[in-house]
Amino acid sequence: MDEIKKEWYVVNTYAGHENRVKDNLERRAESMGLQDNLLRILVAEEQEIEYTKTGKKVEKVRNLFPGYLFVEMIMTDDAWYVVRNTPGVTGFIGSSGGGAKPFPVAADEIESILQRMGMSERKLVVNFQVGDRVKILRGPFKDIEGTIDAMNDDAQSATVLTILFGRETPTEIGYGDLEKVDE
Repeated sequence: MDEIKKEWYVVNTYAGHENRVKDNLERRAESMGLQDNLLRILVAEEQEIEYTKTGKKVEKVRNLFPGYLFVEMIMTDDAWYVVRNTPGVTGFIGSSGGGAKPFPVAADEIESILQRMGMSERKLVVNFQVGDRVKILRGPFKDIEGTIDAMNDDAQSATVLTILFGRETPTEIGYGDLEKVDE
């Protein structure tokens, strides 16, 4: 019964080769007929906006966990063998070696990663509301404090009024990137 449960596992790869290993793993799963066991393969990335010295806006993709893939799979002997023997894979995190299968990632840990990537179905329960002071945890406005002006539970984001260049500026920030400030 334990073997038919789908769970997330962390696979170690050569750093900088995550997308290549993901493609290899997807092709191998298809060619060996294991699509029902290897459900999702993710490289945890997020979009970042940076500005050049000339002020030009540049979008970049940043790997949140260099050298790692997240694989949602049903841990069968065949699926385990295919993942371990895919070129570029150096092993599973949580395996003691010696033929021991790895431990899955805790559900709350993978959920926070999926939410950060905007791939989560689960809604965040937050401890702030309109009018509360919050601190921005990530992104270009990291460590800036502001006041919640509006909340959109469907989009899981809030409009935060921050002071930029001496002016109050509304900024749309995801719930997962906000933390209530105790006053």
